[in-house]
Amino acid sequence: MHRRPGLSARLKLTLSYAGFLAVAGALLLAVVWGFILRYVPDNSQGLLGISPNRYLLVHTFAPAAAVAMAFLLVFGLVGGWFLAGRMLAPLTQITAAARTVGNGSLSHRIRMEGRQDEFRELADAFDTMLGQLESHVAEQQRFAANASHELRTPLAISQTLLDVARKDPTRDREELLARLQSVNTRAIGLTEALLLLSRSDRGHFTRESVDLSLVAEEAAETLLPLAEQRRITLDVTGGPAPASGSAELLLRMAANLVQNAVVHNLPVGGTVTVHTEAYGDTSVLRVENTGPPVAPELLPTLTEPFQRGTDRARTDEHAGVGLGLAIVHSVVRAHGGTLDLAPRPTGGLLVTVRLPGAP
Repeated sequence: MHRRPGLSARLKLTLSYAGFLAVAGALLLAVVWGFILRYVPDNSQGLLGISPNRYLLVHTFAPAAAVAMAFLLVFGLVGGWFLAGRMLAPLTQITAAARTVGNGSLSHRIRMEGRQDEFRELADAFDTMLGQLESHVAEQQRFAANASHELRTPLAISQTLLDVARKDPTRDREELLARLQSVNTRAIGLTEALLLLSRSDRGHFTRESVDLSLVAEEAAETLLPLAEQRRITLDVTGGPAPASGSAELLLRMAANLVQNAVVHNLPVGGTVTVHTEAYGDTSVLRVENTGPPVAPELLPTLTEPFQRGTDRARTDEHAGVGLGLAIVHSVVRAHGGTLDLAPRPTGGLLVTVRLPGAP
């Protein structure tokens, strides 16, 4: 952005210091001058015929006062320039760090030393912001690389199937169309999940009062056929849990949690329990499922995009795209809540979502 050149902050502070010192000196001289003239008569005879009248005092004191004012002005300019430079040195360091970061070096940190003051508080906040920005950029780069890889796979499969069909006209067309439809459905699901994840990350949605108990019941009702197909008992318990947010995103969050609990369960005869409740100003949604044991070191990776938890059982038809818990984490974060994952002692996973309650 183009701006007209102006005075530097150091020069402005210098002029301010010098001006303040000059005004203070002028006021002091004015006070002294006023007191002296108050007690000196207009015309009187002093010792040895010397007459300390006001005329003589004015001509004697005025040049000395002018010299003193000139000295104060010069001293204020020089001293103000030096003091302003010392005061603005931390700001210069922060500016240099900002230029370094602007050139692409997000790993740079100020790490300003010394006691706590406004400049060091600003530097610490700047370092914290750089750390978060570096982490976010690294996460986005990793996500973009994984997304491009995931999207390239179905496209490559489709291209291979089309090449095979072109070279072998006698191949079963119904089988080819079925495989193409399956690959295309997976690509569409992945694209929709990526768009939803991007939307929740931006946090651009209209907030309204949403009851998590109703959201949980709707998600369970939608996924009940899948649970019955796998002979898994799906229960919804608890009471009202009002939260403030997007009904669509919260429903997708609950559906992802329930589907994740059903798919990563025992082969046959498992259970999934969805529970909602409110604690003061916090609404809780808890999804618990049976299943194989989950390694504790695997938990931090489950909310990363395209991390499917390879040690957990799932069926091929519901393998997903690896964005289920990543979307849940993004939705919870966009709503100002927290997401906790804990392994059950007997196997399976316990997921707890805490959201700020609605008024």
